[in-house]
Amino acid sequence: MSNTQLNGLSPGAGTFRGPRSNPEVVAKAKRRTFTAAYKERILAASDAAQQTGQIGALLRREGLYSSLLAAWRKERAAGVTEAMSPHQRGPKSKQSPLATENAKLQGENLRLTDRLRKAEIIIDVQKKLATLLGLPLRTPTDEELF
Repeated sequence: MSNTQLNGLSPGAGTFRGPRSNPEVVAKAKRRTFTAAYKERILAASDAAQQTGQIGALLRREGLYSSLLAAWRKERAAGVTEAMSPHQRGPKSKQSPLATENAKLQGENLRLTDRLRKAEIIIDVQKKLATLLGLPLRTPTDEELF
């Protein structure tokens, strides 16, 4: 008798047939962010490691790389508290926020000026058409303007 027959299993019954994971790939991976408290906790645990291999076990358990630990130690040594908190990646903007806001407002001003010019042209054409057709023009009162 074979081992499977002794166990009461049919051939092929030893294969795992549990729930399958979703094979669909996520469109865009999300970068992990670490809070300052988490970084401090990991640094304290790595500093407290006495025996050989404890830091490696800590990194494996937390799913971290040693380069992250080195970068966090540099941030802590620099004494910059905001460096320990998550920050925006990529190059920093060379323009000041005031210059950016100023450029935005100037663009909006140009757009609105162009709309006003077009509206005045339309009103002028309507006035000329009304005089050609002999329609009386009525001037708006102050209450209607405001």
